[in-house]
Formats: sequence, C-alpha cells, structure tokens
Amino acid sequence: MTNNNISKIYIAADHRGVSLKLYLIEMLAAAGYQVVNLGTDDPDVSVDFPDVAKSLAESMENDDSTRGILVCGTGAGMEIAANRYRHIRASRCFTPSQARDDRFHDDINVIALGADDIDIEMAYLCVQSFLESPFDNIEKRIRRIEKIS
Repeated sequence: MTNNNISKIYIAADHRGVSLKLYLIEMLAAAGYQVVNLGTDDPDVSVDFPDVAKSLAESMENDDSTRGILVCGTGAGMEIAANRYRHIRASRCFTPSQARDDRFHDDINVIALGADDIDIEMAYLCVQSFLESPFDNIEKRIRRIEKIS
C-alpha cells in the first residue's frame, strides 16, 4: 500500500465489528500507516454505533489529510451516523471497485464496512482501494461536494 499523503487513519467499531477492526489495524500498521484505534475492543460489551461514529467524526474534524474506517455488523448504521457530520463523506463498500469509484467520484473520507457481510480479505482489499485511490479533483465533482458540505 502507498500512503497518498494520508497523515492518519482513524478506525472504530461497535461490538460486532471488533474482530474485523483488529485485523485491519494489524494489516494497515504492517503497511506503514499510522492507525489510531478509537475502540471498542471488547466484542462482549455492547456499544451504540452512533457514539462510535461521533468519536471518529470528531477525531477527523480539523484535518483533511486523515481517513476513517468504521465497522459494525452491516456497515449501514455507521454510514448513516457518520454522514450526519458535515465534514464526513462515508460510504458502505463491499468491493474494491466500489471503494475506488466512491473515492474518485465522491471524495469519500470514511469507509464503512459490515463485518457480518464481508470476509476479512475482501474488507482489506476494499480498504486498500479506498486508501490508494485518488479523488478526481475536477470542477463538477468539487461543486457537487460543496453542495453537500
């Protein structure tokens, strides 16, 4: 994996996403990324996904060079909760090509993954594509992003 000027990757999960999150942290650290684990780390203690998404959004608030990864059972709850924050553009991804296209077209800065719906290798490939793919920084795409921000 290449860095693409990403200063930090924040990663967080609810109780259903702990195993996948820990695997991704290991893989990303081995690839040379600075990874900040925002929790939770105990699959036996239930946590509410909106609180997890809020923690990640607050961590990313003042730094455009960061990226975020959120993991819950389906990924949908995290995606919905994260997108409530003006500076977050989250997308739930199931394939590397979707992650690539969402970065290229929509400049997503957070990927949401469903631990119940994706195997760990595919999840890593999605994250890899998300981190390595550029944004197509052209006028029409910038205009559209400004309208949602």
